Amino acid sequence: MATFRKHGKGWQVRVSWYDDDGKRHYTSKAGFKTKTDAKAYALELEQRKMTHTLSKKTITFSEYFWEWFETYKQNKISDVTSNLYRIIRNVLINAFGNKKIDKITRRDYQLFLNEYGKTHAKVTVKKVHSILKATVKSAIYDGVVIKDFTHNVELTWNDDKTYKVEYLNMSEINKLISVTKEKINRHYTSRYMILTAIYTGLRLSEIAALTWKDINFNWKTIEINKSWDYHRNTFKDTKNQSSKRIIRINDELLQLLSELKQNGNELVFLNQFKNIPTSNAVNKTLRKLLKEADITKKGYHFHSLRHTHVALLLYNGVDIYAISKRLGHSDLTTTTRKYAYMIDELKSKSDDHIEDVLDDLSKKNTSDFVKKNQKY
Repeated sequence: MATFRKHGKGWQVRVSWYDDDGKRHYTSKAGFKTKTDAKAYALELEQRKMTHTLSKKTITFSEYFWEWFETYKQNKISDVTSNLYRIIRNVLINAFGNKKIDKITRRDYQLFLNEYGKTHAKVTVKKVHSILKATVKSAIYDGVVIKDFTHNVELTWNDDKTYKVEYLNMSEINKLISVTKEKINRHYTSRYMILTAIYTGLRLSEIAALTWKDINFNWKTIEINKSWDYHRNTFKDTKNQSSKRIIRINDELLQLLSELKQNGNELVFLNQFKNIPTSNAVNKTLRKLLKEADITKKGYHFHSLRHTHVALLLYNGVDIYAISKRLGHSDLTTTTRKYAYMIDELKSKSDDHIEDVLDDLSKKNTSDFVKKNQKY
């Protein structure tokens, strides 16, 4: 039931309702210029009463976000991804404080994005917005908010923070492979892991989890069906379902991997200390090898080998769809978005190839025309 009364120079509305336990609650709001405005607000509250979405209290944006994460996301994502959600919760606490989620307007959210975008790259802003948009959509389903305040906002970002994919060219790849093989020793498996990344584009956690059952020497394939949890020193699931895949490999890599069979371990890259080299260990080895190869790449790290593998395939004309499947991406959009910078750089090579093809076509037609007319 709604009641109205004059309050100062304006109007106040008061609505009461009963919860599922039969307890009566009240909510009121003042400051309406006219009684008509107060009635419109009351009607909105009455509708929420009918759909059981009116409650005595709501929670803050950060509180709802974390509740949503623990209920719907926590058991489905990796520890690394979970850390991103923790970071976002802290961002929400700093940006919105104790402001209730149902009090946040589209303008509030846009101002938040504007401020956040000043110090973050495009990919980060898009990722955070995507997660928060899903959060608000869930809040609407739960009846915590009525409108989607993330709808049709404008994303802003700092171009200087935008990460450009680093990769090696063909000459540098050959140099790195050469110096990596020079002092290779089956008891120290970091170099083998680096070469595997160059030839396959696998993630470090996928390489670390490989067992001999995953490598088929007859069919020349590697099956990726799990990854390695460095925190717990055990297997864990792959990044997502699409990461489970079987890829073809070359004889060179098979020959290198066969050397590790002599170690007699179930895990392919277990070293003489019965450990799998950590991210720090393989990156230390990689930096040393780059220096030996006289390759200067600031910020180049193990995951950059995955980018190098993509560059190698693109440069040699491998179809982007095949590359996407080989990388274990969920769809082609992920691949083209992530490697857009690299694709643009290699576009000139494709354009030159197209021009050569068209020139050859023109030459062939001209030659055929000349031969045909010589008969007459």
